[in-house]
Amino acid sequence: MRARTPHTVFGTALAAAGALAGALLLPVGAVPAAAANAVSCNVSYSTNDWGSGFTANLTISATGTSAINGWTLTYGYTGNQTLTNGWNGNWTQSGSNVTVTNPSYAATINPGASYTTSANFNYSGTNTAPTAFSINGTPCGPQSSPTPTPTPTPTPTPTPTPTPTPTPTGTPTPGGPAPALHVVGNQLQDATGHTVTLHGANRSGAEFACVQGKGIFDGPVDQASVDAMKSWHVTAVRVPLNEDCWLGLPNVQSAYAGTTYINAIKAYVALLHQNGIDTILDLHWTDGVYTGNSSACTSATATCQKPMPDAADAIPFWRSVATAFKGDDATVFDLFNEPYASRATGSEASGWACWRDGGSCNGIGYQVAGMQSLVDAVRGTGADNVLMLGGIEYANDLTQWLAYEPTDPLHQLAASWHSYNFNACSSSSCWASQIAPVAAAVPLVAGELGESDCAHGYLDSLLPWLDQHGISYLAWTWNTWDCSSGPSLISAYDGTPTAYGAGYKAHLASLG
Repeated sequence: MRARTPHTVFGTALAAAGALAGALLLPVGAVPAAAANAVSCNVSYSTNDWGSGFTANLTISATGTSAINGWTLTYGYTGNQTLTNGWNGNWTQSGSNVTVTNPSYAATINPGASYTTSANFNYSGTNTAPTAFSINGTPCGPQSSPTPTPTPTPTPTPTPTPTPTPTPTGTPTPGGPAPALHVVGNQLQDATGHTVTLHGANRSGAEFACVQGKGIFDGPVDQASVDAMKSWHVTAVRVPLNEDCWLGLPNVQSAYAGTTYINAIKAYVALLHQNGIDTILDLHWTDGVYTGNSSACTSATATCQKPMPDAADAIPFWRSVATAFKGDDATVFDLFNEPYASRATGSEASGWACWRDGGSCNGIGYQVAGMQSLVDAVRGTGADNVLMLGGIEYANDLTQWLAYEPTDPLHQLAASWHSYNFNACSSSSCWASQIAPVAAAVPLVAGELGESDCAHGYLDSLLPWLDQHGISYLAWTWNTWDCSSGPSLISAYDGTPTAYGAGYKAHLASLG
């Protein structure tokens, strides 16, 4: 939602998908030199299939009493499957043979543990799943998972069948410490390899109160308020931030800026983590004069939502935030709240280019920090936190997210999607055609969702769809504002729900 003034609103990349043709045993010449070090292992294989391409998910399990230290996975296809890109591993293809080596951050698989690496392929014709895999030259498995049946219609729209997951899934029970998160394929997983699906709320305030001279938060951020969240089964809280307040720029009162602001955010994050709640820190309000299409304010300072973050301050902001939370993988970084670059530049293509590459963007009078530069700023500090990237049109449009996905050396990127009843993509058909392909390729977090009618009819249709696809979500917002002026979950900080909040609370309770 466009924040307050409190809040922030609003939202054809084709994930490569398909089924696989029958596999061959790799020839002896393809066995890596590490074959001399035999391992005890298993490989599970599953795909997301759309008929012209597919995402392959391969989970390696160490089934013996010794760890697998350094691994090379090899297998083959008999069809024309062609590798397009891979993650959580170094993927190469030679003819029909595929080789994946461990990334530097996941070289060891301990006894009883598993690791998932994934890739996208294109293909045409008949496809059958591979039947033979090797790790360091030792045959392993496989245990193939069934491929979802494609739709009978001649469209690339994925079926609503959720991605088969090779690891246990579930929602962590609040009660510390919060699980550290990392990306494996299209999942968020904890340190034990269990899939984590976040269910939570936004806690608006820190993006606007400080720059308006009203304090740092809007309402309490104490244990009692966290207990109220826990009673709703909240497992994640998204905290919008203001770059001017964090950086202590002159336009912010010193009582609410710089070290004071930073320490307040750190203390709140620590409290949430102690209660088992993961956090998402979101860059919400930024600098730069913008008076073009959909302008929210004319100020050069961080007093409203801008179409894209400014390079002058957003990059130092993320370097500082990343340094402050480096090593805390229970904190996710949402790099920019709701980009609307296409409205400024005049077209979707130029909007997506501005989104990724930044620099001088048509219609925007300041130097833009593109998503690639923000990823680089975080990684330059040594922080390995999961990074969320919202699409264009106020994070509601993800159609070219995969095509413009920035490069991350750690492969720890997640897509952020915002969904409200007044957005363009607010129907199940749009979710299936535009959102499901992205969720099949990378973790997808609905960082904001809600509706403008103080009811929950939209959530009643959206939430089951998100659950079916294993997508995390956080409702807007845990603040006691008039529900008729924006989606507010509560009427009191003891957790008393609004009519809108009652529907969300009931749904979270139904998840068990």
